[in-house]
Amino acid sequence: MAQSRGAGRGAGGAAGALACGAVLLVAASLAVGGSLPADARMVWWHPEILVALCWTGVAALLLRHRPRLRVGWLMMGAGVSAAVYVLALNLGPWLELRGWALAGFFLWLGTWLWAVDTFVLTLVLPLIFPDGRLVSARFRPVLAMACLVPVVVCVHLTIDPGARRFHNGVSIYPFAEIPPPIAALIVATLAGAVLSVVVRFVRAAPDVRRQIGWVVYPGVLAEAVIYAGENTAIGDPLRSLTIVAVPICIAIAITRYRLYDIDLVVGRTLVYAGLAVVITGVYFALLGMTSMLVAGHGALAGLVGAIAAGALFEPARRRIQRTVDRVVHGERDPYRIADRLNRRLQTAADPGAALAVGAEVARSALHATGVVIEVLDRDGRTISAEDGVPGERPHLIPLVWHGEPVGRLRFGVTRPPDARLSGILARNLAELANAARLAADVQRSKERILRAREDERRRLRRDLHDGLGPTLASLAMTVDAARITLRTDPEAADALLEDLRATMGRTIGDIRELVQGLRPPALDDLGLAGAIRALGGVVASGDGPRVDVRVEGEVGCLPAAAEVAAYRIVQEALTNVHRHANARSAEVKLCLNGDLHVTVDDDGVGLPERMRAGIGMASMRERATELGGSCTVGPGPKGGTLVRARLPVNGVQPLDAA
Repeated sequence: MAQSRGAGRGAGGAAGALACGAVLLVAASLAVGGSLPADARMVWWHPEILVALCWTGVAALLLRHRPRLRVGWLMMGAGVSAAVYVLALNLGPWLELRGWALAGFFLWLGTWLWAVDTFVLTLVLPLIFPDGRLVSARFRPVLAMACLVPVVVCVHLTIDPGARRFHNGVSIYPFAEIPPPIAALIVATLAGAVLSVVVRFVRAAPDVRRQIGWVVYPGVLAEAVIYAGENTAIGDPLRSLTIVAVPICIAIAITRYRLYDIDLVVGRTLVYAGLAVVITGVYFALLGMTSMLVAGHGALAGLVGAIAAGALFEPARRRIQRTVDRVVHGERDPYRIADRLNRRLQTAADPGAALAVGAEVARSALHATGVVIEVLDRDGRTISAEDGVPGERPHLIPLVWHGEPVGRLRFGVTRPPDARLSGILARNLAELANAARLAADVQRSKERILRAREDERRRLRRDLHDGLGPTLASLAMTVDAARITLRTDPEAADALLEDLRATMGRTIGDIRELVQGLRPPALDDLGLAGAIRALGGVVASGDGPRVDVRVEGEVGCLPAAAEVAAYRIVQEALTNVHRHANARSAEVKLCLNGDLHVTVDDDGVGLPERMRAGIGMASMRERATELGGSCTVGPGPKGGTLVRARLPVNGVQPLDAA
């Protein structure tokens, strides 16, 4: 680590030294130029001076903090090359006037060295910005062509120095007058560099897109100015402004690209540029058609074209805006996103895969660096699906289904999300989260049911094998002994028969307990309503709370499974009221209205802040789930606890049936 920091400081120092060297070269050139005739020296506002000073200065600042930044070193090399070129422009004529031997060398450098910084910054830099690597190995030939262009220009100007033109002391390299192969090489390389930027933008993450946006927006203007200046005479202030603006934007893109909303600027520019093209094309097309139809009525043709173009303006603007937003930001219409999410979910194989699809769609829609969907099941465990990396300080949106929190959405974005989009997306993901939670509950309920069934079978087998089986065998042996003893000792036989009778009584009791464990006998003796009233009476005895039982509808004809489930749920709920609620009263309500609705409400202390579902609560939910129903436990209107269960009873006449 120490060696790495030392190397970084060394690289930063070297970059600072190169920047200072560039400044000194420019200063030396200006000092030498002061002793030259006006027609022989470089103009004081030459654009290469700005490249030498601004690009090296910005590169030194970048490399001080990021010594291995390839883009920074490329900027530094181009700036130093521009500084040497500036020195050569004045030093060559100065040496030539004095007849010194090195004059020819510096005059030669002053002929072509400008090509290094010009073509490196316009052709090579777009290929490797912002990470210093090509976007794809397929662009290696383009990079080779970009490196070849300065060499080709050098050879060409060495052979034919007159190919350059000058405007106000600034050289011009007109494509129309240079050999066509050279012009084709430069144009093809420039097209490849632009294509590389487009491909990188499409493939990049949101942060990289914003970096590219910072450079592309001024870079397009700079490319146009520079290549126009190489072919024609342009205004010097415009050229100077673009030369200074581009390195500043590169520095912002690399260090502070989140400072301003460059996406909005780029998007609006593309929208109105496209709109101008469409409206202008429609206007002139309609103008031409109308002119042919009504020859000699130019004013009428112009009016028709203007009205048609005006009518087309707003629909075209909306359509172009949607297209640009989709390219720059991705899909922004929340209802289209919801439709895409639903269509993608149709192909999901299971709830886990559905959550993964939801995370992927949410990341794309929110333009996020990463998305995590967390689902909290009723046992307090978390199910999650992740796509990307949300970052250290992600945004949080709760997922609420019918007023009940079912999870949350965590995502990281480079700017505040669209509230409308994230809200609609959260509602759709809440449905998905609830479905995943229900699926997890059903799966665990099936597992518990299987375990409970196997445990019950094991218990029955053990009770029958270890208890009832040996007892019946003992009874059979006692009967045989009594028969044998009866012939010889009737009094002893009587004692054996008396012991046999006692053993049979105990066996009958064991069988009764075994049967009662399978179904409460009170249900057969008293019916569901009577059995629950009897259960309430048992709970209310002693110091227990008063229990009121209300019945709505005819519950005497329910399926056996629904009766047992309702009885066990009420039994467990009243047990909890008696043990934990410290309540004075409780109300049990049975309502048959399509399904059987069971509620147990008390006025006790309520649920604790951090409640952990125990075996009793899990048992209530499992009994409801077995029938395809549901059971919830929450705060009640009286300040205590409210247990609600819905038990489907297919085929039973509802409450309001005639």
